[in-house]
Amino acid sequence: MNEHAEPATEEVRHDRSHVSLLEILWVSTRLGLTSFGGPIAHLGYFHEEYVKRKRWVDEQSYADIVALCQSLPGPTSSMVGTAIGFARAGLAGGLVHWLGFTLPSALALIAFAYGVGVVGAASGAGWLHGLKLVAVPVVALAVWGMARSLCPDRERATLAILTAIVALAWPTAVGQVLPIIIAGFIGWRLFPPANTPPALHIRVPISPWIGMASWVLFFGLLLALPLVRQVATSQTVAVFDSFFRAGALVFGGGHVVLPLLQAEIVAPGWVTNEQFVAGYGAAQAVPGPLFTFAAYLGWVMQPPLNGWPGASVGLVAIFLPGILMTLGALPFWDLLRTRGSFQSAIRGINAAVVGLLLAAFYHPVWTSAIYKPTDFGLGILAFGLLAFWKLPPWLVVVLTAVGGEFLARI
Repeated sequence: MNEHAEPATEEVRHDRSHVSLLEILWVSTRLGLTSFGGPIAHLGYFHEEYVKRKRWVDEQSYADIVALCQSLPGPTSSMVGTAIGFARAGLAGGLVHWLGFTLPSALALIAFAYGVGVVGAASGAGWLHGLKLVAVPVVALAVWGMARSLCPDRERATLAILTAIVALAWPTAVGQVLPIIIAGFIGWRLFPPANTPPALHIRVPISPWIGMASWVLFFGLLLALPLVRQVATSQTVAVFDSFFRAGALVFGGGHVVLPLLQAEIVAPGWVTNEQFVAGYGAAQAVPGPLFTFAAYLGWVMQPPLNGWPGASVGLVAIFLPGILMTLGALPFWDLLRTRGSFQSAIRGINAAVVGLLLAAFYHPVWTSAIYKPTDFGLGILAFGLLAFWKLPPWLVVVLTAVGGEFLARI
């Protein structure tokens, strides 16, 4: 069952001494500058960079990391990148990866915050629509590549299709998490354990004590912050609590967090609905994680905590839950995934993840980008440049943005 992963086993770079913090920072920053298309597209970029090019992880380990992060609250794509950083260079490696992947889009959105009116007026620009279009081929390639590896038989392919149908019919956090749980149970009961070679195991240089401390800190903050907020008059505590809770209660990340943020930030009058919508439009135009929308919101908030302090507090608070959850799970992940029954469950979960990717490919990726035949044509062209001509993603992003602007003018 491992014919897809075994040939690359010898080539995976397992020795952490080969991966410096500077290299992790360079690669993650480059991805942060060029990864357009949202969280599902990011998984495609990560797969191309870390599995195929750098060989920092193998196919099976990458699939397991995606399954783990998809099952935890927080921004999935950012957590996957942070988990790879943790696995390659310990605690510092994960934090450096998060910094490199997050800061480019956060700074770009802070720059947008200087001219909220201009950003809102630009929401229909052709180049911006081109950036949405490029996500279609990126996600299509990611779904196809992972489906071939993780759904090679009828049973798992059927599980992926059913998961996609449930996710589309029930577009909530429950609609994402429940299929994963059910798929894990089905895999545990019906799928035989894969004969995973020892060389495929994730080696995470993080102490189990650090993992347990991360879980304690996560639940401690989640329970204590609302109580402290009630007795303290600090606006900093209130802002940190709102962003932390939004990041802690969302699965999958990306667009799913928007209703939570709107309830936490717009309802109390910290940000107007017009500012919120304009910032969301800007977040669609920049690369990197959509959770950096918190930096924009922190910057434009009306209470005294705004500007650089507000952006910093919002950014750290919304990402912290996902980092803590990932850090808490990774030290025990390899121990669990080497057990036969757990492997069977993971095979079911991996198939469900493919289904979630398939559902996300339709909505919001396809529905937010393909409106007319010319959109479809530009999407096919970008797909061909990526799949057959093997152009770098950043170049395809630029060409598609130019193509979108050209189509808008004719």
